[in-house]
Amino acid sequence: MPRLQRVSRLDARCGDVGYVPKRGDLIWLTFQPQAGHEQNGRRPALVVSPAAYNGKVGLALVCPVTLQVKGYPFEVPIANQTSVRGVVLADQLRSLAWQARDAEYIGHVSGDTMSEVAAKIRVLIEDDA
Repeated sequence: MPRLQRVSRLDARCGDVGYVPKRGDLIWLTFQPQAGHEQNGRRPALVVSPAAYNGKVGLALVCPVTLQVKGYPFEVPIANQTSVRGVVLADQLRSLAWQARDAEYIGHVSGDTMSEVAAKIRVLIEDDA
């Protein structure tokens, strides 16, 4: 199993960032503060944005992962790909400062899983007309 790689706030401030999240990575992140029905606490998340963007601006577009499978249409299962179990919540896409939220690499999802998440996000953001 790959070793978790943490990027601390001190490392980020000093410019010593060895790990930059990339599209398809599963990472640990802190989702606080939260409001309403948003996911909360430290939990796995799927990185949707590319590493070039994430490294340049220090933000990443991520979707939280939960063990609470409810059968919602925007859930995407993570099946035996990493140590992370549950579903990606594609409708809870957020832009977060991954360095300030102590990102840790967990693993990487399959291309099929990433494609399914991207397709569900497109449904939310593309024009119906």
